Amino acid sequence: MPQLGCFQKQAHHFPIRVYFEDVDFTGVVYHPNYLKYFERARTDALRLMGITPHDAFGTAHGYFTIVDLGIKYRRPARLDDELLITSQITELKAASWVVHQRVMRGEEEVAHADIRVAFLSTEGRPKRQPKQWTEAYKVMLKKLP
Repeated sequence: MPQLGCFQKQAHHFPIRVYFEDVDFTGVVYHPNYLKYFERARTDALRLMGITPHDAFGTAHGYFTIVDLGIKYRRPARLDDELLITSQITELKAASWVVHQRVMRGEEEVAHADIRVAFLSTEGRPKRQPKQWTEAYKVMLKKLP
């Protein structure tokens, strides 16, 4: 499968075009579709780091889940817009991480979200992620001043 996204300056960049299936009857992106955009970007970033949901469940005996989510919609995205989803980790813990994701149309921010992703055991309890994963996440870790 071809690579879609890439890493630049501690952030993952993932391009998306708005299709007819993404919009409501007014031609504006239907609000829950932003969750799909964010998920696609996170999944692509993990894949580029060598981490897939299959690997998580198969080798680390656990799975990722969203435990907290906040979205701010700033401008409407419309049919045929070219968008860029940027993702940057702002907090990294042993069993979870927070990713700040932005939907950009050129220089204009359309929406942003802060999402806490947890790694859980097959029993549904927080579980320490493999060290090689937490090391891999550092390519997206925002460097604080």
